[in-house]
Amino acid sequence: MLKQHTLDNGLKIITMQMPHMESVSLGVWINAGVRNEQKATNGISHMLEHLVFKGTKKRDAVKLKQDIEGRGGSFNGFTAEEFTCYLVKVLAKDLELGLDVLSDMALDPLLRECDIVKEKQVIIEEINMYRDMPSHYIHELLTEVLWPDHPLGLPLAGTVESVNSISKQDLLRYRDIFYNPANMVVAAAGNLKDGEIVELSKRYLSRIKELDAPVSPRAFKTQKRPQTVLHRKKTEQTHLAIGIHAPHRFHPDRYVASLLNVILGANMSSRLFQEVREKKALCYEIGSSIRRYRDAAAFVVNAGVDDKKLVKSLEVILGELGRIKAVEVGEKELKRAKEYYKGQLSLALEDTMSAMLWYGEKAATGEKEFDINQILKKIDSIKAGEISRAASSMFTDGNLNLAVIGPIKERRRLDAILHIK
Repeated sequence: MLKQHTLDNGLKIITMQMPHMESVSLGVWINAGVRNEQKATNGISHMLEHLVFKGTKKRDAVKLKQDIEGRGGSFNGFTAEEFTCYLVKVLAKDLELGLDVLSDMALDPLLRECDIVKEKQVIIEEINMYRDMPSHYIHELLTEVLWPDHPLGLPLAGTVESVNSISKQDLLRYRDIFYNPANMVVAAAGNLKDGEIVELSKRYLSRIKELDAPVSPRAFKTQKRPQTVLHRKKTEQTHLAIGIHAPHRFHPDRYVASLLNVILGANMSSRLFQEVREKKALCYEIGSSIRRYRDAAAFVVNAGVDDKKLVKSLEVILGELGRIKAVEVGEKELKRAKEYYKGQLSLALEDTMSAMLWYGEKAATGEKEFDINQILKKIDSIKAGEISRAASSMFTDGNLNLAVIGPIKERRRLDAILHIK
């Protein structure tokens, strides 16, 4: 059973009771991510996430880990474009300990100067590591071209220069602004007693005072024509990523776009996998996904190909995007896509951690649609004509972006074929 509650200080709580489970997954979500950052302090959300694991006023770094892992649990944290999340998975009997640890980290990190200096070096190594991974770095390049001059176009971990420039005062100021209850959500899924999380949240998180929730800058699409970014590098494979502006998190066509993604590249039955890999043997790995935010989104196709096959691969991929606009999806293919979407969602929500992440992200980003049955009904109601309409709206030259990493020689050939018919 799903329940929602808001404390007097503005803290939002969302719980999903799964009484047949032995575990509880718990997350403290903060609406603080890269879209809230300035270029000069880019990476501050990610750095703060790293630093809270270095110790609090009650626990040093070792005890933080031992308190959870010593009970058989696990905990972690991650930073995304629109939020930061600290999470644990514990046995139901250890729920209070889990929230105690998470609230301790979120509210009372030490943020010692010595830890800041050391962690900067760790993060810089992380940045360098991902720069050496074309399959990862390609998405950073694509993001920059999709949302230029907007924080969504900045790298999550920041740059070497921005990370080095962040001071303790910057971190404290950022935490004071964003780590406030009006900007936070506690999400839990698993073997929960009725009202248990609300009472524990009052105990551990009610002392923080409510502030006005910060507003991040809106994302606007200014693109008029296809855009290409190339990173010449000696690699065994050429990596490509196509990014196309798509319906955002609250757009009426968001579920239509999700089915379009399934049909085109979300699994091994998809058109791109079958056409580019199975039939034409142009690559080993190819797939698509949707990156969705409050007011922006991107449909992304990524693949790794031989440099000599780059142009041909792009022609085939763009041809498939054009074909789904021109020819209506057949009844059997549409049904398979619907069943895949519904099955993947239902299977994911069997797990307490996946359920917590799904409900928590929705609550943190302001979504109101939590009823699984209603969502599944909406998926079932989508017609083939809606797929064609969404594809025609999305797959235009004015939405098209390309990032390539590899030993590219001729940019002109790429620019010449970067077109969706």
